[in-house]
Amino acid sequence: MSDDPQQSPAPEQKPKVLINPPVFFTSVAIIAAMVLFSVIVPETAETVFDNVKARVISDAGWFYVLTVAIIITLVTFLAVSRFGDIKLGKDHSEPDYSYGSWFAMLFSAGMGIGLMFFGVAEPVTHFTAPPMADPGTIAAAKEAMRATFFHWGLHAWSIYAIVGLILAYFSFRHGLPLTLRSALYPLIGKRIYGPLGHAVDIFAVVGTVFGVATSLGFGVEQVNAGLNYLFGLPKNEWVQVGLIVAITGLATISVVTGLDAGIRRLSELNLGLAFLLLAFVLILGPTVFLLKAYVQNLGDYLSELVSMTFNLYTYQPKVEDGPQDWMGGWTLFYWGWWISWSPFVGMFIARVSRGRTIREFALGVMLVPAGFTLFWMTVFGDSAIRMILDGSYAQLAEYVKDDNAVALFRFLEQFPWSGFISGVATLMVVVFFVTSSDSGSMVVDMLASGGHDDTPVWQRIFWAGSEGLVAIALMLAGGLQALQSATIASALPFSAVLLIACFGLVRSLRVEGIRRTSFQSNLGTAPAAIHVGHTAPTGGWKSRLRGMVSFPGRARVEAFLRDVATPALNAVADELRGHGLEVEVKEADDRATLIVGHAEETDFLYGVRIRGYARPSITMRQLEHSKRHADSDQYFRADVFLSEGGQDYDLMGFTREQVISDVLDQYEKHMHFLHMLR
Repeated sequence: MSDDPQQSPAPEQKPKVLINPPVFFTSVAIIAAMVLFSVIVPETAETVFDNVKARVISDAGWFYVLTVAIIITLVTFLAVSRFGDIKLGKDHSEPDYSYGSWFAMLFSAGMGIGLMFFGVAEPVTHFTAPPMADPGTIAAAKEAMRATFFHWGLHAWSIYAIVGLILAYFSFRHGLPLTLRSALYPLIGKRIYGPLGHAVDIFAVVGTVFGVATSLGFGVEQVNAGLNYLFGLPKNEWVQVGLIVAITGLATISVVTGLDAGIRRLSELNLGLAFLLLAFVLILGPTVFLLKAYVQNLGDYLSELVSMTFNLYTYQPKVEDGPQDWMGGWTLFYWGWWISWSPFVGMFIARVSRGRTIREFALGVMLVPAGFTLFWMTVFGDSAIRMILDGSYAQLAEYVKDDNAVALFRFLEQFPWSGFISGVATLMVVVFFVTSSDSGSMVVDMLASGGHDDTPVWQRIFWAGSEGLVAIALMLAGGLQALQSATIASALPFSAVLLIACFGLVRSLRVEGIRRTSFQSNLGTAPAAIHVGHTAPTGGWKSRLRGMVSFPGRARVEAFLRDVATPALNAVADELRGHGLEVEVKEADDRATLIVGHAEETDFLYGVRIRGYARPSITMRQLEHSKRHADSDQYFRADVFLSEGGQDYDLMGFTREQVISDVLDQYEKHMHFLHMLR
């Protein structure tokens, strides 16, 4: 574990292969076995997938429902609890991306293709075949939108949020690999690097690949439908295979260019197009009706949230096309889909969320994309239902029943410039397709390489191609039905892993809470300089004041680090070694770090590093100087950092004995923390 995440390692040649062999080869073997099975005996594969799905729904549906209920409760609790102030990173870290870029990336990765595919199709399907209400009635319309909100709202994003939170917390705050195994560290310690950890990452790789393949299956059907509508391109499996190959090629180009250059820009482009399409339908459609419907749908959804969360239609008779079949075909499929996608989306949003607090992360991931998603479903779904109810486009219901993939384009026929808008919608599906595939490839590559995000290009190309191949194989084995069945089956073992990971997160946060409490205990009197700024209280008040208004250059702070701070840390290290402790002092040009090993207990880390800051202008002379030297006008501090990050105070002006005193103050608090854990 490094002293400081901001420390840049020396440049070195990137290795040609960067994989975790047990995870990489086992995952490839499992995926290849399923692909070969689907291609060689497709009828048998379809039967097996359907039987597995039916068994999961009948015997394990309750487990999915309970798992999702626990997750949404936990995320809500963390957002409002005292743990919400903890940063996903060291205490001094700042977010890597703006809010706009952050929302765009997690939205495109999390929901993109699904919104285009189901925005019209799902509300209309529930309206014509609701689980409980009479089809085609006002009651059916309300139930249709309530069910759609339920499937695409807070539950889905809470699953993504908890996985992303687990990964970001353990990786960015505790320096563990950015893979799901790290969540088990509070439970099994360093054994996460053994077979148990490998098994968790294998589950995550296999689940992610099949989850992304499901999304690609939906996406390519809709791309095919759009091209058929616009240009008459035939609709069949082989055309869709060709489309998967072509769009996977685009995704490969994007993933090779990297997160900032490719994925971020595509995500921002697609979010912009989504806003334009949404505004087009809202403005040219029944605007006031849609705004009123959104408010009412939101109220119905929130008022029934708890009962819908736990509803399994247990007391309804089990008949064909009854409520229990509806539950398996819709709700349990979605829960399996979200769970199987959660390692991918969770790791991706973790990767782009460094520096945010737990509260900011939980509320941002759950509320902002969910709010936009539910508004999208209202605009498209309620507009379509109104067309059917008032008879202005009653045949839309039959179009949706015959082919969900064409529902959006049939719906857009009722608007001006329908050909152009359908072309924009097709472009959006393609870009969503690309962003899902490239971000999924990046995530699977990180899982299979032990958390590295700087892997060789061929590995990212390999996983991008593998996802396309899996989508093709499962589609040929039985279309989307096989994809759905495989998704639900692959999510079942991962659900158990996810619950264990949630327990590990709660346990680690409890330890962090104890640590914060112990550090707030007044066990000793810290040097006065910590409370006033730049210099220790030696030489009288004039010396103290001079330190407050002076801004040292780098050379002066380097001399302090070399002549005062580092010898002080070495002196403490020598004394601790005399008491039988394992102690190490690491020295670099811009920092010195004391590390005290405590065997199975949490190690102690105390460091001093040189950091530059913009010089404040507190006199007219300094103001004029800063105007002339805006690019280089800096001063430097000897900042203290602990294992949890920077502590926002400066040691410049301390004597060697005062530095030692500060080290002992912090070490005493650390020992008190270990005592409180008992």
